[in-house]
Amino acid sequence: MHRSIEELLAAAAESGCSLPEVVLAKEASETGRDPADIRARIQRNLRVMRAAITEGLKGEVHSASGLTGGRAKRLIDNGPRLLGERVTITLARAISTLEVNAAMGLIVAAPTAGAAGVLPAILISTGEFLDLDEDTIIDAMLVAGGVGAVIAQRASISGAEGGCQAETGTAAAMGAAAVTWINGGTNEQVATSIALSLQGMLGLICDPIGGLVEVPCIYRNASAAMQAIAAAEMALAGCDFPVSADEVIDVMGEVGRRMPVAYRETAMGGLAATPSARKLVQIQPSRQPTGASR
Repeated sequence: MHRSIEELLAAAAESGCSLPEVVLAKEASETGRDPADIRARIQRNLRVMRAAITEGLKGEVHSASGLTGGRAKRLIDNGPRLLGERVTITLARAISTLEVNAAMGLIVAAPTAGAAGVLPAILISTGEFLDLDEDTIIDAMLVAGGVGAVIAQRASISGAEGGCQAETGTAAAMGAAAVTWINGGTNEQVATSIALSLQGMLGLICDPIGGLVEVPCIYRNASAAMQAIAAAEMALAGCDFPVSADEVIDVMGEVGRRMPVAYRETAMGGLAATPSARKLVQIQPSRQPTGASR
């Protein structure tokens, strides 16, 4: 894939193709797969994303630990809609996918299982709110994928390597780019949205309670979805950022490399090391997970 956002944008400018077309052509070239097959695979992933959202919002999936389950339904049923229906729906959808993941259900790990709630919440919701057709959402997924591939090469998408900034931060950057592109943003605005989203996630540690991808992960996915929307909104308005997307990505990688081990998915620090968290993980699992793919 492309080694930088700058290279991705340059390829689009030189070829006269759109960002989705550039990403698709690169993927087809490197994998030898037919572009139609790649788009079909993305469409299958979208179906899995929608199914996970639906399953999680029922409120019936619970993890074996008992730490997660039912919060997405609680939010969609009881959320006061402080900023309107769309915000509450998007938040609940991010949480629902992570609850399905924690219950061993089927999700799309884009970019990872721990950050799997961000893109579905953003793309499925945006698609519905703006009444977009499936091909447009697939194109947006290609944009998101192209951004994720760059971050994976230049920095990291692993919480164990770079903290939560590398997982939910990357998901937010991917989502911001996709939403900016969907809404007619220029390629430069797409790059700005990446920088704006990721700069707001720098330094976020990975401190899962009990070492489980449950809490605070479900809430951080919801927060990252909002971070992405905010970045796209600002970029589309013409707000700039003085540091390039690639430089912000590089900083994220540097922060991750310097981050103490206690804050990299080891459950040795942060929220995982609090007395409340340690008390929770002493509770023995009492039931089997109730995920969608059980």
